Amino acid sequence: MEKLQNILHVDDAEDIRMIIKITLEMVGGYHVDQFSSGREALDQAASTSPQLFLLDFMMPDLDGLETWTALRELPGFENIPAIFVTAKAEENFSSNMLEKGALSVITKPFDPMELCAQIESAWAMHHQKA
Repeated sequence: MEKLQNILHVDDAEDIRMIIKITLEMVGGYHVDQFSSGREALDQAASTSPQLFLLDFMMPDLDGLETWTALRELPGFENIPAIFVTAKAEENFSSNMLEKGALSVITKPFDPMELCAQIESAWAMHHQKA
């Protein structure tokens, strides 16, 4: 299984970006490229080399699904999976995202100390299917 090292994270909330960056880099040892909007991520994604997208769902310009769809149109990003982080906790939302190919849906508020384990678990399950 390919080791997960590089994550592209998009969230419009600065506090969430800070918590996720600290957690993923210090606890998980990942490299994290962060953006505050889907548009910013699209504009600058070419300078990154993500293996996974970690996307907030509810954002102003492009929501998480629109961002993921647009990112996957970029050369070399076609098969990069996504995990959504959202306050939209309805079960049918999670099911819908999983049906669209998301690896997982993590509900806000989340436990920062569980975040790396949740991401690793989804990554491992993804590679077992592949």
